[in-house]
Amino acid sequence: MNPQLISISRRTDIPAFYGDWFMRRVTEGFAGWENPFGGRRTLVSLRRADVRCLAFWSKNFRPFLPHLRTLQELGYPCFFNYTITGLPSVFETHTVPAEDAVDSLRDLARCFSPEHINWRYDPIILSERTPPDYHLARFAGLAAALQGRITHCIVSFVWRYSKVERNFAALECAQDFRIFDPDVAARRQLAEQLAAIAAAHGIALYSCCGDDLLSPPRPGEATAGGSGGPALLPAPIRKAHCLDGETISRLYPGVPCRMAAHPTRPECGCAENVDIGRYDTCPHGCVYCYANVNKARADTCRRTHDPDSAFLGYTKAESDRFVAELREEEGRKSATSSQVELPLL
Repeated sequence: MNPQLISISRRTDIPAFYGDWFMRRVTEGFAGWENPFGGRRTLVSLRRADVRCLAFWSKNFRPFLPHLRTLQELGYPCFFNYTITGLPSVFETHTVPAEDAVDSLRDLARCFSPEHINWRYDPIILSERTPPDYHLARFAGLAAALQGRITHCIVSFVWRYSKVERNFAALECAQDFRIFDPDVAARRQLAEQLAAIAAAHGIALYSCCGDDLLSPPRPGEATAGGSGGPALLPAPIRKAHCLDGETISRLYPGVPCRMAAHPTRPECGCAENVDIGRYDTCPHGCVYCYANVNKARADTCRRTHDPDSAFLGYTKAESDRFVAELREEEGRKSATSSQVELPLL
């Protein structure tokens, strides 16, 4: 089996809320996964030999840091996408304060290295409460606090899926303020200002699923801020690869593995991966979240979650039944494929 890149997870915050569940999955050597589009279930191997890298996504790695030390001892390669925006609580109702997240990112960088971590300032929401000046000041403060701890920052403007549009409309009505949908020129102007701030702190800026923000390559040319001197050229904005096969291969050489590009949405630059998360299980309650249709359902799932279940969000009894059915199906396939057709005499 070709070792796989395991994404943990775009669909929910496993490090913040389901770390014990994940470590039980590592101990047992597999996790169950249900495709949100169609419901097909599969078993994903988490045995060390079958894992190219564990790629974690979170807004709060603090609860998971002890588990990461265990994973290091077991020899698992790890990579991290850490989202820290510092948005007002009206947008992020149950996230930890940005200052707490910065502290745990520093700890994460000490355990691994700045190259192992993408800081995600994502999403950027422009509104009457978060105009461009808000983001410039917030980003500058976070970049200064993270200087030397990360080298990459990934930004993107909020994707207004239909469920996000509904959430925004309800929020505007309840809180009496407007959320804007900026045009390309406004987004590019703000992104270029953020890139200059990032460069002043030794951080390169990358655009996720927003190729209209990218700069043309300028090899060998000076950029704004990085050396402390005058701005010579705008700091470049490159295409983001949140899960980047080349970076992972550089950080963890010696394990042959082909990680082809496998975009999850238009202009995505991620490598092929398997995501073991489940929608409607994250209780962060972010109003811009595409992974929760129903916040109450997510809260209930967190309260009733069984860490012994192989499938996230199901009871152990349900999960055991799914596992038995899948193994029985796999046994039938193996038996069929091993049959040899004898010639007629």
